[in-house]
Amino acid sequence: MAFPQIALPAGYRWRTLTSDDRRLVTELDTWAFPSGTSHDDLDAAPSPLTWDRAIAVEAEGFDGLVAMHASYPFEHFPVPGAELPTAGLTWVGVHPQHRRRGLLTAMIDLHLARTAERGEPLSALFAAEAAIYGRFGYGHAADDLRLDVPRGAALRDVPGAERHTVRVEVASRERHGDLVDRLHRAAGATPTGIPGINRPGWVTRETEALQALHWDDAPVQRSGHESRRILIAELDGEPRGYVTFRRSLKWEPTGARGHVSTGEVVAADGAAARALWGALLDLDLTNEVSPFTLPVDDVVTQLLVNLRAAAPRTPDNLWVRLVDVGAALAGRRYAADVDVTLAVTDTRLPANSGVYRLQAEAFGQASVERVDPEFDAPELSLDVRELGAAYLGGKSLAVLAAAGLVTVHDRPGQRRNPLASASTAFGWPVAPGASWVF
Repeated sequence: MAFPQIALPAGYRWRTLTSDDRRLVTELDTWAFPSGTSHDDLDAAPSPLTWDRAIAVEAEGFDGLVAMHASYPFEHFPVPGAELPTAGLTWVGVHPQHRRRGLLTAMIDLHLARTAERGEPLSALFAAEAAIYGRFGYGHAADDLRLDVPRGAALRDVPGAERHTVRVEVASRERHGDLVDRLHRAAGATPTGIPGINRPGWVTRETEALQALHWDDAPVQRSGHESRRILIAELDGEPRGYVTFRRSLKWEPTGARGHVSTGEVVAADGAAARALWGALLDLDLTNEVSPFTLPVDDVVTQLLVNLRAAAPRTPDNLWVRLVDVGAALAGRRYAADVDVTLAVTDTRLPANSGVYRLQAEAFGQASVERVDPEFDAPELSLDVRELGAAYLGGKSLAVLAAAGLVTVHDRPGQRRNPLASASTAFGWPVAPGASWVF
């Protein structure tokens, strides 16, 4: 494989990876991310990697890999009102003996160069360390919601919820794979039931390798919990929602203390969601239900009578990087009419730096052209990092400007407020976020 001209420090060399390198990858991964699980047990699980997108670094005189990164080919990554090909950056790690030598910088530069060569206008990731990726142009684009909901927590009534039936089964891909895939995709495409209003960032597991790992239920995947279960809400025999979960149980002097840890909680509408949560919060021998990576505007935030009692937290979810600014801006929809000129800086990908005129009608096709600032002066200036933060519609350009990260340029005789109009247009009716960590 030919690499773009991305230099490594002296004594290091690039290396392509294949499935035959699985043990080497596992050994490096456990150096970068310590694990108490044996290498044999880790290797017994399906690998999620797309191997022709996995690149390692070797060092002279060192046995094994010293660094690696990979990406997932998300051909249908949801952006506001549309989908764009996106490189899901993942498995980024450096052996502790080889840190602080520029290997991460070289790997990110190689990843961005290869992403651009493939024609993918975006890269997205989950950050193991939140302080790292901003300096490479990734913007904090979405958050998610974590809760610890007490058993029996009061829920508001929703008309039609009582018509649903609920069944609980041991989860398996053979029995539930198609159902889960269909409902998950629908939840991302029309989370409110309004056509065209999708949930940005609601990425699906597009490859067979990702699906295989998701459904793998070996003991090493359970973290002391039981095998994976699934709770399905149906209306007239038609599945309308699901939640996957695992329970754990401890016997204390006061009696049983149980915990429910969920995977995705997905529902077609509020009635199905109310049926799911009503059943989930009424499981025997449990004290608490902890859902994982809910959208920050998930309907449960409206259904819980006392949200405060569930101790809500909102850690960072997706980070987004525009690799082709023009294509990325033109590829999404906007929530209001917009005609704004943006001056974008990008030190890692200088070809992105320039002035862009963005024009779009609300929820319609956008047009983007590069313009000469002498004749079309920029109204807003920002770095590609801030553009990435605002791109999925979850972070406000106005708030970024208030923090001093977006500059507003006054024009003589200007009647409209470019920051207000652009901030409104870049927003989106539904909060962005992914339901699983890649």
